[in-house]
Amino acid sequence: MQRSKIIIIALFIAAICSLVMASGIGAVSISAAEWGKILLYKLGLWEGEVDGQKLAVLWVIRLPRVLTSVLVGASLAICGTALQGLFRNPLAEPSIIGISAGAAFSASLVIVLASSALTFATSWLAGSLLSIATFAGAVASTLFIFALSRQKHKTNVTVMLLGGIAINALAGAGTGVLIFLADDAQLRSITFWTLGSLGGATWTTTGLIAGATFSSIVFLLRLPKVFNALALGEQEARHIGMPVERLKTQVIILTALSVGISVAFCGVIGFVGLVVPHVLRLIGGANFRYLLPASALGGALLLCWADAIARTLVAPAEVPIGVITALMGAPVFLLILYQQKAKV
Repeated sequence: MQRSKIIIIALFIAAICSLVMASGIGAVSISAAEWGKILLYKLGLWEGEVDGQKLAVLWVIRLPRVLTSVLVGASLAICGTALQGLFRNPLAEPSIIGISAGAAFSASLVIVLASSALTFATSWLAGSLLSIATFAGAVASTLFIFALSRQKHKTNVTVMLLGGIAINALAGAGTGVLIFLADDAQLRSITFWTLGSLGGATWTTTGLIAGATFSSIVFLLRLPKVFNALALGEQEARHIGMPVERLKTQVIILTALSVGISVAFCGVIGFVGLVVPHVLRLIGGANFRYLLPASALGGALLLCWADAIARTLVAPAEVPIGVITALMGAPVFLLILYQQKAKV
């Protein structure tokens, strides 16, 4: 069996086991056997008794949250891999096209300027407005950069990268102004949101994220040949008949929608789309037939455990998940860079 297939199978098994283990960790401990009984009970396949408290904790609180972490991690990682292939740059990630900056600015704008209106709204309406505004900001900033980079029906990758830098700086400045204007409560909300949290996960939000994530995974898994050809260069890919411009448009729009939905409900989560593809590329090679599915599974695995650490490290308080992913990802990334430097 090829090494790449072994890695994918190992990641899949690890992701499934991690989902069960992570959803059992917390103030109320749930064993794998109890987890299985509760699942069978909810599916109508178990008629025995189950612990009511553990049933509520697992089904209402933990399972939506852990599934959300798996889905968001998969989405960020596979979209990061696609962007790295598109830009032919292993340091590319979703934030490079303005998704995170646009989302952070939109969320801060709603938290600060719409706080008085939200005070009289229901918590559901307030949360929905924040998610909608965040999604709109993420998608709008990305589409603006994409439109800016279009020249004579072609997408200029260099202009897109430079536009992303400019939008990130501009949105960062706007977010800074809003932070300056915010009161203590608003400042805490902005800070916590911009560092990411899965605490608001419900079955409804999990379903929306699942739809976007599975759509992006199914679509991107059909394109390994195109990404492999693009790695040789745009001209070479065109010469062998690959639809390069169509690929650029599809990947940018798909990434904006998929990652935009994730950040709309979970906030900004960094390093997943950067570190996971980079590590897996070093382990199993740069063939996108392996790299795309492996990145989705690796991202799911990473964020699943990052969330488990975030909610249990200082329980009953919660550490923003973006802090955990940075602490996990940055040292690994620096180590990889050091090893690469030593080989040169």
